Amino acid sequence: QVQLVESGGGLVQAGGSLRLSCAASGRIFALNAMGWYRQAPGKQRELVAVIARGGSINYADSVKGRFTISRDNAKNTVYLQMNSLKPEDTAVYYCHAVVGSSPYWGQGPQVTVSS
Repeated sequence: QVQLVESGGGLVQAGGSLRLSCAASGRIFALNAMGWYRQAPGKQRELVAVIARGGSINYADSVKGRFTISRDNAKNTVYLQMNSLKPEDTAVYYCHAVVGSSPYWGQGPQVTVSS
């Protein structure tokens, strides 16, 4: 089994910053893509950013230039630095990892951006 443990999140004013972390543990034999998705109330879960093991990155258009994803392969950890936060960034943010070909999800910290 694989566990994803997230940290970070919380309440911040618009224009502020937050950093999310997600550490994978357990039976990790091939940790491939890692990333973050988010789900706002009444909306579908959407991709925020994803980073491949080799380092290639994709961002949602809505966060380009404001969010930065990175990973530490030695620690099996992915990070999401979120700057210039907007109220529309308010959502539950879920860590996602692919081990081998199997997807895993974290519990999802809440991020709330007040105007």
